[in-house]
Amino acid sequence: MTTLKELSKLLNISVSTVSKALNDSHEISDTTKKRVNELAEKLNYKPNRIAQQLKNNKTKTIGVILPTVTNPFFAEVLHGIEMAATNNDYDIIVCLSNETLNKEKRSLELLSNGSVDGFIMAVAREGQVKNEINHIQTILDSKIPVLMFDRVVNEINCDKVIVDDFQSVYEATEHLIEKEGRKYILLVSNIEELSVGKLRIKGYTKALEEHDLKSNILKLDNALDVEESIYSYLSENTEIDAIISIDHITGIVAINMAKKMGRVIPNDMSVVGFGYEHTELLSSPKISIIHQKAHNIGEMSVKLLLERLNTEHHKAQTIIVPSELKLSESSLNNSIS
Repeated sequence: MTTLKELSKLLNISVSTVSKALNDSHEISDTTKKRVNELAEKLNYKPNRIAQQLKNNKTKTIGVILPTVTNPFFAEVLHGIEMAATNNDYDIIVCLSNETLNKEKRSLELLSNGSVDGFIMAVAREGQVKNEINHIQTILDSKIPVLMFDRVVNEINCDKVIVDDFQSVYEATEHLIEKEGRKYILLVSNIEELSVGKLRIKGYTKALEEHDLKSNILKLDNALDVEESIYSYLSENTEIDAIISIDHITGIVAINMAKKMGRVIPNDMSVVGFGYEHTELLSSPKISIIHQKAHNIGEMSVKLLLERLNTEHHKAQTIIVPSELKLSESSLNNSIS
C-alpha cells in the first residue's frame, strides 16, 4: 500500500506538503495540489484512517439510534443520514431500540466508549411513555453531542430536527373543513402517547374548535385488530365524512375498511394520512398525505450534528423541516388553491 512517505519521495517534496495538499490546504499552491492528487490517484493511495483518527481525536463515525426501520419514515430518514454522512466522509453505526428503553440505554452505552463522535436518535416509545431521560442527559454531560429528530424530549437541551406536527395536521384539518366541506372528521391514531402524536392531536382539535365542530378520536395503541377497530367505529358512526390518520399505516387501513363498507372515496369520505414520497402508491384510490420530507430530516440532522462537532457554538438549535400536504385521489378537492 502506498504511503505518504513514498508519495513524498516520488514527488521530491516533504511529507507535510503532501499531507496538506491531499487535505486541500490553502497553504499549498493549486499546481502542487494537482501533482500530488494525480500521483495519489495513479498509485491508488488510501489514507490511514486510524492514524488520522488518533491524530484528530475523532472517529469520523456517527451513532444512529432508531426505534425501528420497519416504519418507512425512519427508513427514509436513515437513507438521508447515510448519504449526508458519506458526502462528509463520515461513517455511521446503526442501532435499533425496537421501541424499548433498555435497548436504547444499551446502545448509547455501547457506542459512547469512543466508538462515535456523536449521536443522532429518535426516542423509543417506552422511553417517551415513561418519560425516562437520564440516560440521554448522561451522554450529553460526558460532552458527546446528541441530536434528536422527530421524537424529541423537550426537557433535554440539545440540537433537534423536527416537523411542525401541530401545524401540519392543523392545516390538513382546515383543508378538509374549508375546501371539502367536511364536518364529521375522525382522527385515527396509534401514537397518541408520543410527543409527535400529542402535537398532531392538538393541531386537529384546534382546527375543529375554531369551526365549532366536534372532535372524533379513535385511539388504536392497544387495539389487537386495527382493521376491526376501524371498521367497527365507522359502522357505528356512519356520519363520518373524513379521516385523518396521524401515523403511516392506519390511513391506508381506513381506506380499505371504508371500501369494505361500501363507502365511495372520496365522494362519501376523504382520507388524509402521514407518508413519504411513494405512500400514495400503496392504496387505491391513492391516499392524500402529509409529506414529512424524511430524507431532508436525515440530511439536516447530519448537517447540524457536524456543525456542533466542528464549531464552538454552545446554544442548542431546533430546525423545523416544513411538511407538505400532497392531495391525491382520496381527497374530494385534490388541488390546493
